[in-house]
Amino acid sequence: MYRDETRVIHIGDRVIGGGNPILIQSMTNTKTADVDATVAQIRRLEDAGCDIVRCTVPDSEAAAAIGEIKKQIHIPLVADIHFDYRMAIEAMEHGADKIRINPGNIGGEDRLVKVVQEAKSREIPIRVGVNSGSLEKELVDRYGGVTAEGIVESALDKVHMIENAGYDNIVVSIKSSDVMMAVAAHKKLAPQCRYPLHVGITEAGSVVSGNLKSGVGIGIILYEGIGDTIRVSLTGDPVEEVKSARMILKSLGLRTGGIEVVSCPTCGRTNIDLIPLVGRVEKMLEKYRDSNLKVAVMGCAVNGPGEAKEADIGVAGGNGEGLIFRKGEIIKKVKEEEILGALEDEIAKIVL
Repeated sequence: MYRDETRVIHIGDRVIGGGNPILIQSMTNTKTADVDATVAQIRRLEDAGCDIVRCTVPDSEAAAAIGEIKKQIHIPLVADIHFDYRMAIEAMEHGADKIRINPGNIGGEDRLVKVVQEAKSREIPIRVGVNSGSLEKELVDRYGGVTAEGIVESALDKVHMIENAGYDNIVVSIKSSDVMMAVAAHKKLAPQCRYPLHVGITEAGSVVSGNLKSGVGIGIILYEGIGDTIRVSLTGDPVEEVKSARMILKSLGLRTGGIEVVSCPTCGRTNIDLIPLVGRVEKMLEKYRDSNLKVAVMGCAVNGPGEAKEADIGVAGGNGEGLIFRKGEIIKKVKEEEILGALEDEIAKIVL
């Protein structure tokens, strides 16, 4: 079903499905048993705008850490489980707000039933995760390779396993590193699934390639009206995942507010060191991320106040200087080395 029609699911104090806002998820890359390091990373993710966080739970030490981590964070925590059903149960006992499992590799029907019973007793949702890279051999053989049809059949089979165990508090995730296969699979699954869908392009790659693949894939899927939560999977600092996810949602008009930076691509007219300036401006603006503000950083007067007149505030570079402008009107001229400070002073006047 499309996002307005999916079932409403509660994850901790957050709500997804049924047309509720699309939430951003990320995953820690610390050792979960290292409570201090994991909490520190989750707090950074919270500051960046993460709505839900997932932590791997490979052993009992990690499961026990869930309880300590939960005391020190402010967003729901999802326990990521592979193979050992006992870790799913222990994670829920220690306060996990949701668990992520593949019912096909949890150790058999009797063990799956135990996990479902624990989740049901605590009203904890189960995310069913299917990855194209681990598609069952039977489905690969039947469809002549890894296909969108096989991914969808596998996902629905896992959903039915949980439903047959007497539970329907479910979120579904189907992922592939093949962008268009992921798109096709979501378009096939959505009409057949009443549960919220978590969308992402798995193993997308580095910040550059991962952002491009995720922007295209997640963007198309969301534009089709599909998806209730998203994760931009990147090899690197998970905070970058959250920043990218926010930009995808904002670019599609699915989330409003927040800082937007526009900048020109530079050309021979540029007389200031624009590229590092844009990076410094973006870093400076992180403290204002919840403000509804459009900031322009332009390389010259030609592409400055005129082309960026929609910006709330901005700077246009000159010959070793910058023109600070507001809504297209120049308000002051400053030396190049004073641009960042002058720009922040003007932003503070607007925001504070």
